[in-house]
Amino acid sequence: MWFLFALGSAIFAALTSILAKVGIEDVNSNLATAIRTVVVLAMAWGMVFITGAQTGIGSISRKSWLFLILSGLATGASWLCYYHALKIGEASKVVPVDKLSVVLTLILAFVFLHEKFTPKSLLGCALIAAGTLLMVI
Repeated sequence: MWFLFALGSAIFAALTSILAKVGIEDVNSNLATAIRTVVVLAMAWGMVFITGAQTGIGSISRKSWLFLILSGLATGASWLCYYHALKIGEASKVVPVDKLSVVLTLILAFVFLHEKFTPKSLLGCALIAAGTLLMVI
C-alpha cells in the first residue's frame, strides 16, 4: 500500500511543478509560495479534522514537536528555493535538480538513521545523480 501512496505523491509532485510554473508567471515567487502554503495548510488541517486526528495533539512528545517544527522549517525553505528556481529557470531543469533530494535523503538516512546502504541503493543513487547531470547540462 505504501507504494501506491508514494506513486500518488510522485504524480501530484509532477502536477505541482507544472501548475506552479504556469501560476508564478507574473507573481513574486515568495508570494506564490505563501499562497500555496495557505492552501496546503487548509487541506492538511481539513484532513486532520475529517479523520479525527486532532485528538492526538496532546500526546505529542517534546522530541516529536521539535523534529516536526524543524521539518516544517526545512519544508518552508525548500519550497521558497523551489518556487524561486521555477520562477527564473525551466521546469525541465529545476525539477531534476530538486529530485537530487532522493540521493541526499538516502545518504542522510544511512548516516543518521543507520538504514542499510546496499550496492543496489548505491547504484540507484549514482544513476539518479548521473541522470540529473545529463538533464541539466
